[in-house]
Amino acid sequence: MKTFFSLSIAALSLAATPALADRGTTTDWARVVDVDPIYETIRHRVPVRDCWMETRYEPVDRGRGSYTPGLLGAVIGGALGNELGHNKSNKRVGAVVGAALGASIARDIDQHRRGHRSERVHPVREEVCETSERIEYEEQLVGYNVTYRYQDRTYHTQMPEHPGKRLRVAVNVTPVY
Repeated sequence: MKTFFSLSIAALSLAATPALADRGTTTDWARVVDVDPIYETIRHRVPVRDCWMETRYEPVDRGRGSYTPGLLGAVIGGALGNELGHNKSNKRVGAVVGAALGASIARDIDQHRRGHRSERVHPVREEVCETSERIEYEEQLVGYNVTYRYQDRTYHTQMPEHPGKRLRVAVNVTPVY
C-alpha cells in the first residue's frame, strides 16, 4: 500500500512537473526528523553621543571704556607741568608734557584696573557633545541544518527557512541495464 501511494504521488508529480520529468527526475515528500537553527554573530557599529556641561569664560563687553581717566590725567598733568615751569615758554612746554604724561599714567592705571579677571570675563555654562562608536554583537539566524528521512534512509541538508514537518525532495529515476 505504501509503495502504491509513493508511486501514485510520483506519477502525479511527473505530470505536474514536465521539466523534471524530461530529465528522469520527479518530486516526492520526505519526513523531517530534526531541525537545528544556524546562528551567525553579526558585528554592528552603534553611534553613541555623550554630552556634559562645561564652563567657559567670555570677555565682558565694555566697549572702549570711559575717556574720563585720560582727560583727568591730562588736566592734572598739565597743571603740574605749568606750575613747575619758571618762565612763560617753560610753563607751556611743562603743561604739554605734563598733560601727555598724566593722560598716559591715567590710561595705564585704568587698563590695569579693568584687566582684573573678575571684571574682564564672566562664566558661561554650555553643553558640549562628542559622538563616538560602540561595537555591538548580535546573534542572527542565517539558516537551518535539516535532517530528513526518505524511504528509510536519513539525509542532511541546510536550508534558509524552516521546512516544517515535510520536505519536498527531487527523486531521480534512472533505468538499470
